[in-house]
Amino acid sequence: MEIYETEEEQVEALKRWWKENSTATLVGLGMGMVIIMSWNYWQTHKKEQASQASQMYEQLLKAETENKKDSIEKLSQRMQEQFKDSEYATFSGLLQAKLKVQEGDIPAAKEILKILAANPNKQLSNIAKIRLVRLMLATGEYEQGLQIINEVDAKTSANYSANFDELVGDLYVALDRLDEARTSYQNALRNGQPSPLLQFKIDDLTAQEKLENNK
Repeated sequence: MEIYETEEEQVEALKRWWKENSTATLVGLGMGMVIIMSWNYWQTHKKEQASQASQMYEQLLKAETENKKDSIEKLSQRMQEQFKDSEYATFSGLLQAKLKVQEGDIPAAKEILKILAANPNKQLSNIAKIRLVRLMLATGEYEQGLQIINEVDAKTSANYSANFDELVGDLYVALDRLDEARTSYQNALRNGQPSPLLQFKIDDLTAQEKLENNK
């Protein structure tokens, strides 16, 4: 470390340092200010976007309550265009798919749910997959439904395992694979909340087998 005997020497040393480093220092300070300002702008922008998406979703829910199908369609489309990366866009997509089912447009509902099933938010993705497989069950696409469930990541779908197990059971029943259906229903009963409907499905399988054995 340099030791200066007089105040004049210290001033001269400071001047030399500033002459050598002033440009780099000013650039560094400028870059720091830009980064801070950019970060603050981005955070403000995100909050504004979230607020606008929330307000639009409230309008969408109101339109559903009032059964304004045209408004639901338009608002859902706007949500997908303006806030496609938000969770509200996925919520609106689920609502739009529900509307398509009510209108009898099952193919359109499936296409919407297939897109939502690829959502990076695993919770929303699982909800979309469950609804998609239910539609496949209703339209006779049993093997395709099983394939979707088989590709579900068990780690990210633990909260929905009972739902998927019950759906697998329903698909197996449709395929007349009753032993596998019973196993899936029992797994669903073990992994989820007690369900009178699920217990009825298990009892119904037992009754069918007894009837067949008595023939």
